[in-house]
Amino acid sequence: MLARLTMIASAATPGMRKGRFPKDEALEPQALERAGTLAVSLRRADRVWTSPALAARRTAEALGLDATVEPLLAEQDFARWAGKSFEEVQEGDPEGMAAWFADADAAPHGGESLAAVARRGAALMERLAGDRGHTIALTHAVPIRAAIVHVLGAPLSSVWKIDIEPLSLTEFRGDGRRWVLHASGAIVAG
Repeated sequence: MLARLTMIASAATPGMRKGRFPKDEALEPQALERAGTLAVSLRRADRVWTSPALAARRTAEALGLDATVEPLLAEQDFARWAGKSFEEVQEGDPEGMAAWFADADAAPHGGESLAAVARRGAALMERLAGDRGHTIALTHAVPIRAAIVHVLGAPLSSVWKIDIEPLSLTEFRGDGRRWVLHASGAIVAG
């Protein structure tokens, strides 16, 4: 295997803990301590990238990683739904919520569709496919789920059956022709 990609889900934010759609916010206070625990187990990387989001950048800092911002790792843009709970959106926009779950190209919130996130992730993995060495990518649940289904060749709707916890690790290995899912779910308790 030539390439190794370790995707790390950003540490938890207050909104995440309350089941809200992501928006750009700081980490919850205890997240920094949990990230410090994970830092000691990370292997050396040739490249470290982070999503532009505050939570991902702060997670990289808490892990002691000097990361470069990579826009392809951004969280899905939820526009009008950002910061709202699932229940609030379901109550206020039930048709939009149904469309979002039924159609990967739908963006009823006025932001980015799941299919667009998947295309960004696939582009990133294709770019990395021929690179030797280890890349660590600090990102978010939706891009990690999309990467998993991309590698498995599963339908994009499968993302709804994958749970990605804060500070979990998902590893892929690539030989220049294809990626394989190597491991997923190493989590720092909390």
